[in-house]
Order: sequence, then structure tokens, then C-alpha cells
Amino acid sequence: PEAVDAGPIAFVRDGDQIRLDVGKGTLDVLVGDAELEARKQGWAPLPPRYTRGVLAKYSKLVGSASTGAVLV
Repeated sequence: PEAVDAGPIAFVRDGDQIRLDVGKGTLDVLVGDAELEARKQGWAPLPPRYTRGVLAKYSKLVGSASTGAVLV
């Protein structure tokens, strides 16, 4: 859900380092500000992979990790 909502995960690329701070509840992509902005400018959400069945329903109903990643 975070990638679809343009969260930090949407901008991670192969080889990037990330920092996950469980105590603070943050995930940071460890790239420069200019690089991150360039990635945001060229970003568009991917179309849904599943349009029918259980996985399609799940992808429409699941919440983000910040809300517990539960079905709503």
C-alpha cells in the first residue's frame, strides 16, 4: 500500500540502502535529496497486478503498514 500511496517504498531501487527505525516507526531511503526528488518527479503508480479474485480484493482493502497492515 505504501508504494501505491507514493510512500518511501515507491522510490526504492535495486542497490539502495534503507534505514528502518522500528522505535520511531520510520523507513528512510538513503539516497541524496536531489536523487529522491528526481525519482518522485518521474513516479507513477503501477497498474493493479490482479483485477479479479482474492488478491484483487486484498489489494483494494488492505491498509498501510503504519495502520497495522490489516484489512479494513
